[in-house]
Amino acid sequence: MSRDLLFEIGTEEIPSEPLYDAATQLRIDAERAFAQARLIHDEIIVYASPRRLAILVKGMADRQEDVTLRHKGPAVTAAFDQEGNPTHAAYGFARGKGVDVGDLVRETSGGGDYVWAVVEQPGRPAKEVLPRILAGLAAGLQWPKAQRWGSGETRFIRPVRWLVALFGDEVLPVEFAGLVAGRSTVGHRFLGGPVDLPAASAYAEALRGVKVIADPNERAAILRRDIEAAAAARGGRAVVPEKTFAEVVNLVEWPTVASGRFDEGFLEVPREVLEEAMESHQRYFPVEGADGSLAPYFIVAHNGDPARTEAIVAGHERVIRARLADAAFFYAEDRKHSLEEYVHRLDGIIFQKRLGTLGDKVARIERLTRVLAAQASADPADTAYAMRAAHLCKADLVTHVVVEFTSLQGVMGSYYALASGEAPEVAEAIVDHYKPRFAGDELPRSMAGMLVSAADKLDTICGIHGIGQPPSGSSDPYMVRRFTIGVISMIIDGGLDINLDGAIRAALEGYGDKLTFEDFDEAVGNIKAFILTRFDNVLRERGYAYDTIEAVLDSQSDDLADAHARCAALQSARDREPETFNDLSIAYRRAAHLCNMRLGSTVDESIMGPAEIALAHALDVAEQQVDAAMANGRYDVVVKELASLRPPIDTFFEEVLVMDEDEKVRNNRLRLLNRFVLLFGRFADMGLISV
Repeated sequence: MSRDLLFEIGTEEIPSEPLYDAATQLRIDAERAFAQARLIHDEIIVYASPRRLAILVKGMADRQEDVTLRHKGPAVTAAFDQEGNPTHAAYGFARGKGVDVGDLVRETSGGGDYVWAVVEQPGRPAKEVLPRILAGLAAGLQWPKAQRWGSGETRFIRPVRWLVALFGDEVLPVEFAGLVAGRSTVGHRFLGGPVDLPAASAYAEALRGVKVIADPNERAAILRRDIEAAAAARGGRAVVPEKTFAEVVNLVEWPTVASGRFDEGFLEVPREVLEEAMESHQRYFPVEGADGSLAPYFIVAHNGDPARTEAIVAGHERVIRARLADAAFFYAEDRKHSLEEYVHRLDGIIFQKRLGTLGDKVARIERLTRVLAAQASADPADTAYAMRAAHLCKADLVTHVVVEFTSLQGVMGSYYALASGEAPEVAEAIVDHYKPRFAGDELPRSMAGMLVSAADKLDTICGIHGIGQPPSGSSDPYMVRRFTIGVISMIIDGGLDINLDGAIRAALEGYGDKLTFEDFDEAVGNIKAFILTRFDNVLRERGYAYDTIEAVLDSQSDDLADAHARCAALQSARDREPETFNDLSIAYRRAAHLCNMRLGSTVDESIMGPAEIALAHALDVAEQQVDAAMANGRYDVVVKELASLRPPIDTFFEEVLVMDEDEKVRNNRLRLLNRFVLLFGRFADMGLISV
């Protein structure tokens, strides 16, 4: 027999993002708890809305499954005396397991004979074990900023107002937060009231009757449909950022969508400012016309009485009018000054108390941008654009709009740069220097943008390491890990050709006497190791084997783009010919173990046998091909040439005794192996390839 199980926690309004996290937690925790309790069930449905979190478990078994438990006891020699009578050890073990000593069985285990207690444990009725499980699920939810409410000791994100626990049509007496569960739930705060549930299966429909759509997926579908329809009615399409949309889904229980209008004069303000004011501050959705330009309309989803939508929209129009008026005022005030005039104000803003002001940081970014431009062999125009952008890149941080809308840093700098007569390339680099902001984000669109972005990020990475505060655990307040991934992405995906060691040194030197090191080279090495660890993670996420990465980085760790290209070529070849590269790895290790680099690599063919000569000639060809291919970055050709050495090296080791008694012959053979090892070492350490 089976029944549906419902458990609902009713609360004051829960913030959107924690509600999503809690719904995921609840599903996972419930699956685990029911499995541990041996309660068979079908589908688990999680419901979540601002004032409730619930699970509906379909087809929950009426009883736990029976289970046979086997407990290992003492050795037979300890459990029975020489006459075969049970000892105190046997009686104590049997008593502890709740069985008769005569029911103990003897079995061989792990090379010895032991007694075992076999305990048949029948399942208990589900309704007896479920109250404790459900209370544990509620108590086990992890919330940000959970606290005690009122005089109780229970910690929760918001006050818990009611509990519902039904097993079929039977109430389960679940106790949590000073409440005992019943069958009465509560509908929409304004449009519905309490309702008694006849059975667990009636939950969703009963709530619908009191104006609550408990299923977030259903609310999302309704919102998408109605937002699109409202925008179409205004002759356009809605701009729906997924982050804002997801938040709105968890702000309403009975969604009603409508559109409002604002003064067309506000469209003179940059679109990003209007969108930020509507989306992030008010959770409205902008509307754009057929030509893609912003239209003077917005879409709002409200949780009020649909009959009062007209009045509700009028209220939102008053709110957005004030918000956009503020934005327009700030924008007008900011444009009274050129962007250059804001730069000196950065001297009054602390970047980090030990690393100086934002003005100091800008000076370092300018210096490092010039160094990186030289490393990357950037053309003079790109270098000039980058230098100007580096000088202006943080200036908008002190403008009115960015102080009000912090997410628009860089964006407003770009607008103000153009208004100040700066080149479009400079404006573009200013907005792009914050990119990539996270893994998978788009890269800066130009070389100038990448140079300033890399300089900014490397300055922070090296400075924070320099004061001994690298990321620890989940703590990374200066986003050092994220910045590191950004630099790596620009190097391996964006074509930013910079030298890692040299860039780190230049970044640290830019701090002057703000940073002091007992050993400068050690500091460089530590930062480089941190970056290479992130680089290793990036390569693994892209599907490269750990030993491929290790083999390449052992020979090339300064040029990350080059190392990435080598990994790609080596991994591709290994995937195609695993046996060839396993054997080459073995041969390389053997050669590396025997070789003696002090002897050099010049060989005398006159004292060689056929297998040695064959290997020497194969190396002659491979060395020429590898040199040419590496000079052109054709690592696919390099790997192919290295693979071609497998037959001659296999034959060499099969037919030649390297450590010959004749010292002249022995040393000549070792020199030949030196050549083999040196050739592979130019590309990767093949000895690190796992076999």
